[in-house]
Amino acid sequence: MTLLNLDEPMPRTVKWYQLQHAPVLMLAFRPLFLLASLWACCAMLVWFAILSGFLSWHAPYPATLWHAHEMLFGFASAIAIGFLLTAAKNWTGVSTLNGWPLLGLCVVWGSARVAGVWSSQPLMWLMALQGAFWLIAIAHFTWVVVQVNNNKNYLFIPVLALLATLNMVFLVVVDQQAFELAGLLSQMAVLGFTLLISILGGRVVPFFISRGLGLAQQQRTPRLDKLLLFVSVTGISGFFAHHFLQLAVVPGYLLILAGLLHLVRAAMWFNRRVFLVPLLWSLYLAYLMMALGLVGFGYAYFNTSLQAKDALHLITIGGMGMMILAMMARVALGHTARPLTPHPLMSVAFLLVLTSALIRSLLPVYIGTHLAWQLSALIWSASFALFVFIYAPMLVRKRLDGRRG
Repeated sequence: MTLLNLDEPMPRTVKWYQLQHAPVLMLAFRPLFLLASLWACCAMLVWFAILSGFLSWHAPYPATLWHAHEMLFGFASAIAIGFLLTAAKNWTGVSTLNGWPLLGLCVVWGSARVAGVWSSQPLMWLMALQGAFWLIAIAHFTWVVVQVNNNKNYLFIPVLALLATLNMVFLVVVDQQAFELAGLLSQMAVLGFTLLISILGGRVVPFFISRGLGLAQQQRTPRLDKLLLFVSVTGISGFFAHHFLQLAVVPGYLLILAGLLHLVRAAMWFNRRVFLVPLLWSLYLAYLMMALGLVGFGYAYFNTSLQAKDALHLITIGGMGMMILAMMARVALGHTARPLTPHPLMSVAFLLVLTSALIRSLLPVYIGTHLAWQLSALIWSASFALFVFIYAPMLVRKRLDGRRG
């Protein structure tokens, strides 16, 4: 039986004040993907300018902590919320934030970014705005999935709550000038994002591979998925226990095991034709980078010559950054009723962000830390600038089929 499409069509003409009909505010992915991508480019250029001495940093906390906060809790969090609020509509059939309420969420997010760079303002403004962003987004997502008893996706609620809590505690300890503790919290946030990617990636990557390659059956790994979730949560808990509770627990083994299990899952998904489709090889390589980064981060506990932060950037740039870019490229095409064939320049963008990850993670020991950071920042900015150039027109215009969304 074919389900009827009950979405009302878009009106032919829209007044400037009728934000409920503005295409860019139809679904959360539109404004949040666009704004977060612009910020990914601009914030990294600011970071490059600070590294190069073109800008002076006057805030009462290290610029490295601002950089970590904006990439994790500014950029990546906005993408995660944009994706989940968009997906929640598909999962439940319930309308998610759009029009004026969605604009309000974006204004809160943008105000937080301004508060973060306005060094003369106390951190309380950033705390309040960032906290409001998380509260609105998580409360709305929870309301959407709970009202239709969509229990399959309840798991995202505690994961988002964990990230929000880490964000708030991070800002509190920075305000108290406990900078080393803030750095550890940012590392824990990275591990939290790997948990989110593990859950989302476990669903969408094999699904996209089967659909993109026209396979008769999707590769499913239910037992491995459950084991991976258990090991990942235990590894993150072990990281917390080791650093914050001063217990004699070495989480390196669990982190390495989680990375290896991710590699096993990736091997089970593998099909050589993946590398013929840009929207597939980009996702697949991003997943591999995250897995290898986890192995490297865990191994750093046993080999002091390996810098844990270098391994973490294999996760943040190669894993999170490249997967975000690939997911945005696919979601934006699909939800604007366009063919799932990205612009050829998107392959360049994918390769740029992969290059940025490899330079930041592998080359500091060979070309010097400072130069590696600078090159990586510029190449990252170029990759997201390409995304904005290609996708901004799609994100602000109507769907090609005339439907809302």
